[in-house]
Amino acid sequence: MLFNDRIQAGEELANAVEKYLLGTMENFDNLEIDSPDEKIIVLAIPRGGIILGDVIASRLRCNLDMVISKKIGAPNNKELAIGAVMPGGTYFVKELFIKLLDISNKYIQEEVKVQTAEIERRLQEFRGNRTYSKELAGKVVILTDDGIATGATILAAAQWIVKDIHNYEKFIVAVPVAPRTSEIIEKLKQMANKVIILNTPIEFSAVGQFYRNFEQVSDEEVKAIMKKYAT
Repeated sequence: MLFNDRIQAGEELANAVEKYLLGTMENFDNLEIDSPDEKIIVLAIPRGGIILGDVIASRLRCNLDMVISKKIGAPNNKELAIGAVMPGGTYFVKELFIKLLDISNKYIQEEVKVQTAEIERRLQEFRGNRTYSKELAGKVVILTDDGIATGATILAAAQWIVKDIHNYEKFIVAVPVAPRTSEIIEKLKQMANKVIILNTPIEFSAVGQFYRNFEQVSDEEVKAIMKKYAT
């Protein structure tokens, strides 16, 4: 399956999420035009995930927010994700990499501190504040991104949702593409009520190979979308 762009991927995901909610959420199809936002929220991982999140939130007529996760890079290869950090300093690491690369706890804690500060900066820039409303409690939370590669960021986001927003009504992970053999998928299934993945190819090298147009999303685009949902 090849998506034209993130908008088309978002539309396909919105179809799948809507179908799932129709089958599991009582009276979902009878909700008034402005009422679904009382029960549903989409949390998107920027920057690419914001495009999909906007499409899904528009379809479900609900609110959109972002959840920022920053990867922890290996000491000698910052592009190699050995873990990820979430708002407030919540983090996880891949124990296999920690052992293989003999990475010290001191290095991890220093990276967590640096990435937490960067997360707070970006939250302020994109959302206008660094804190999340307690109104997330009791809602159907839909976590989305434009795809899963190593899975470090989305797994950290899912763990943060389970730990910090544990009193949600339902937790759904929805992404267009992820490698079929990824252990991340199984971990997500253990945390979420439903994991929706449209394409799970065996041969996988990068998320972008499954899009005809995978241009980088700018900060300005993210800010413009988030402004639509500002309250």
